[in-house]
Parts: sequence; C-alpha cells; structure tokens
Amino acid sequence: MEWVKSTAPVRSLAWQGDELVDVVGGRAWSTDGVERRIAIDHGPGFNTGLNTGTGFDRGVVSPSGRYSVVYPERGTEALLLEGTHPLRELTRCPDHAEDYDYPVALGTLRDGREILVHCPEEYGVLQIEDAATGQRLTTGPREARDVFHSRLSVAGDGRHVLVAGWVWHPYGIVEVFDLEGALADPAVLDGHGVLPWQPGIDAEVESACWLDHDRLVVATGDEFLTDEDTAALGPRRIGVWSLSRRAWLRRNSVDFEVGTLLAGGGRVVSLHGHPRLIDVMTGEVVEEWPEVRVSRRAGAFGVTHIPTPVAALSPDGRLLAVAQEESIALIGLPRSADSAHLPP
Repeated sequence: MEWVKSTAPVRSLAWQGDELVDVVGGRAWSTDGVERRIAIDHGPGFNTGLNTGTGFDRGVVSPSGRYSVVYPERGTEALLLEGTHPLRELTRCPDHAEDYDYPVALGTLRDGREILVHCPEEYGVLQIEDAATGQRLTTGPREARDVFHSRLSVAGDGRHVLVAGWVWHPYGIVEVFDLEGALADPAVLDGHGVLPWQPGIDAEVESACWLDHDRLVVATGDEFLTDEDTAALGPRRIGVWSLSRRAWLRRNSVDFEVGTLLAGGGRVVSLHGHPRLIDVMTGEVVEEWPEVRVSRRAGAFGVTHIPTPVAALSPDGRLLAVAQEESIALIGLPRSADSAHLPP
C-alpha cells in the first residue's frame, strides 16, 4: 500500500487510464503520486450560480471520461461537464432531497450514445437523456412510483441500469431496468424492473453494484420482511445474481457490516469502517486494511453526518484508491479474490 499526498480534501475519485481524477476538486494524480491541476475547484466555496448551495461535494464520470456530473450528495442542484467545460445545469426533485443520495449516473448505450440517467422532476420517475444534447429520450406518459431512486449505475454493456434506492419505512431495495426497453416504452421504468419477485430478496438491501454486465452483487442488512424459509436472499447476506440465468449464483452469510460496495475486474470491495476485499464465492474477507479509515455508511438514505466513502476501484480490479483526510490510500489487491470465474 502507498500513500499519495493530496494538497486539499479529495471529494470524488475516478480512474481515467492510469490516473486518479477528482472532478469536483479539479485535480488528478498519477500512480507515482504526482498531483496536477486539471480544472477549477467545484467544491465548497465555488459559486454555482444556481438557486441554492455553494459548491459540490461529489462527482461521477462517464465510462469514456468525456462527461462528468458534480453535485451535492444531499442537495438538489448539479452541473454536467464536458471535459472541463460546464455543459448544462441539472436539478432533482426536492422532496426529501436532504434524506438520500443524489440519483445520477452516466453510461453508454450499445449504439455508442452517452446518456445521463437521473430524476429531474419526480423522485419516483427515472429519465434518460442524451448527455451531449440534453435531448430527453424517455418521452411519453409516465406514472410515478413511490420509490426513492438512488445510487444509479449503468451496466458496462449499456443494456441495464441498477437502482439501489429505498421505499418509505425507510427500507432499502434494489431494482434493475432494461434501458433498451425503456427507450421504446418509457413506462418500463415505472414498473418493477427485471428482477423477479419470487424468489426475491427478503431483507433490506444495504448496497448493490455490477460485477459485470450480467451479474450484480447485492448485500443485505439485518432487517427482513418475512422469516419464511425461502430461496430468497435473507438478512446479512451477500449474493450474486445473474440476469441471463435469472438465478442466484452465490448466496453467503457475512458476519460484518458490508456498507458501500465497489466492483471491478471481478473483485468486490466493501467499505464500512475500513476497506475489505470480499470473495463473493464464499462471502469471506480475503484481506482488509483497518489502517485505512472510511465512514460507517450503510444504504443510500438516512443520517446526513455520515457521508458515503470516497473511493474508486480500477476497471481491472488491481488498484483500490480511498480518500483520506490529507492523502489517498492506494492499495494493490491480490489476485486470489478474482470472482470473474463465477458461472456466466
């Protein structure tokens, strides 16, 4: 493990080639620790020129690196950038915005178009836009659901979008929607998605992420809906679901709080208190780094004083970067936890 010094707090992290980029702070770091300025700082103190707020504290970058969105995790106004240049202002539904993470994702469709997925008017209505032009691609009659969409993520092949949101109890859920189907009929996004109800998930979803374009990893917490002995994913478990097989490939109990999940190159990392590398074949912790501190955040909603950890796992799964107070912890991951050999 190496420590990369940072001249200012790191508010977002993404890998672009061999560099780490903080699109909010406008800085980048090479793997040998050299920091350089790439854009202006959009963080606290930045005059947004928008209706509310001063500056942003989170960011997301498109797979191509061409577009990014800087936003306040619990605010309503955001900014879409093309490279370092502001492209247009974004907003989200203000209802309970202070209670859950800003819903926004960037991705690439199979035809090459780069898209923005967010909830600009209603928290229960996902919209898809052409990132370059702002053209709304999901036009037509819609019916809002009482679901707070959050932690959006587009699959690498551009066919699906994952939502790790919540419903009013509050109770965390996961849904996956067919993007191509939604472009033909936007009402697809107002249904329950492609994950089946039975055998479904009988526990509160704490976090979820893509393992690859077909498989997603889902972690559950202690709360559950029923105590029936079913084939569903129950409390305090981590499972791997295959969209093509419509089945759980693995379901394992875990004896720790999973928190935020990251995946890349077949590796899965848990962030809660400190990073842990998880073998999703067994649910066991392969390696952990207690000297690298991260927030104890679980789920996309709730307390505002515990922010989501700022971290990025390289696409090949070899390097994990975790923001610290005055540095970035750069962790090389062992090959033993490669989950890419799970059944397709």
